Amino acid sequence: MATFVLIPGAGGDATYWRLVVAGLEQRGHRAIPVEIREDDPALGLPEYAATVEAALPAAGDVVLVGQSLAGFTVPMVHRPARLIVLLNAMIPLPGETPGDWWANTRAIEAREASDAALGHGSGFEEHWHFLHDIPPSVRDGMTAGRGPSGTPFGQPCAFERWPDVPIKVLAGRDDRFFPIDFQRRVARERLGRDVDEIPGGHLVALSQPEAVADRLVAYLGG
Repeated sequence: MATFVLIPGAGGDATYWRLVVAGLEQRGHRAIPVEIREDDPALGLPEYAATVEAALPAAGDVVLVGQSLAGFTVPMVHRPARLIVLLNAMIPLPGETPGDWWANTRAIEAREASDAALGHGSGFEEHWHFLHDIPPSVRDGMTAGRGPSGTPFGQPCAFERWPDVPIKVLAGRDDRFFPIDFQRRVARERLGRDVDEIPGGHLVALSQPEAVADRLVAYLGG
């Protein structure tokens, strides 16, 4: 049995993982979704990492899973893990800030080019980019999302190198916020790794929780 420590993206709402938690537990594993009050301006990247460390079990195999903005939290967690999974994640360079990441990776240009190819106008739109593939029954049960404060976006990701453990980059092929071709490029440039694709958009743990759980468990076998 492995313990999956699930780190949510911007806002830090642990309920994002609820369907994946159920899927992992049905498959015989333990899942710990981490709640981080990212709307609190007193908290930033160091506090996010400390919150994750406090949630880790004292012993046993741990798999760190970071969604979206949590890609900046994962490399700052000092406790050892068996495996790291970056899910539709921002992949930082050492010392990079989340605010600089957008221009450094040309993320907005990639999103706008993808939107144009799909016939969508410019600019972020919540339903188009985040909610488009989430089943109505799941969407109806969602609480109002909370956004992060501006604090972490000016803070450097304080790590020297990625931990010497297996790192998997997992992406939803229908992600409109971080398009799949963009995620492939960033993963190659920054980690030298290929992307594993599953169906689903940016909030894939809500739209395709079974696919996420299946892939996470499959990673345990190498």
